[in-house]
Amino acid sequence: MKINGNEIRPGNVIEHNGGLWAAVKTNAVKPGKGGAYNQVELKNLIDGTKLNERFRAAETVEKVRLEQKDFTFLYEQGEALVFMDSESYEQLELQKDFVGDRAAFLQDGMTVTVELYEEKPIGISLPDHVTLQVVEADPVVKGQTAASSYKPAVMENGVRVMVPPFISAGEKIIVDTNEITYLRRGE
Repeated sequence: MKINGNEIRPGNVIEHNGGLWAAVKTNAVKPGKGGAYNQVELKNLIDGTKLNERFRAAETVEKVRLEQKDFTFLYEQGEALVFMDSESYEQLELQKDFVGDRAAFLQDGMTVTVELYEEKPIGISLPDHVTLQVVEADPVVKGQTAASSYKPAVMENGVRVMVPPFISAGEKIIVDTNEITYLRRGE
């Protein structure tokens, strides 16, 4: 689908210079001299490089629609993570570095959303929150107020997160998978 350069909005995915780019920020500029243009900060979906580009209103770009499919995480096999399409039951293998640091939050049977372009995976999103058990937490220091400081804790997946002093080993906590931060106690 073709759109004009001044219609590009943050979140749009466009085809540009032979690659797939997501618009991160846009800024409509109307200089005193010359025509108006849209200053767009783009991020390459394949390799993560950034680019600042000017698009005039008269220019057209190809807006790309990404297919989003739900997959269920099955298991880890070496450096690969194996997922299953929730509808067709086909399996998909993704490399750990494709998922990044958040791969540690994958749990058996967890549903994730994979963004595909022409059947090729280009992005993955995990649930925003996961519940994990704390396996190691420093003891509370006497006289330390709850408001003043958080302490480090290690969760069952090996990830360290800062938690309030009242959290102890064996408790379940809810963690934000995007920021990798403690949110609240879990059930």
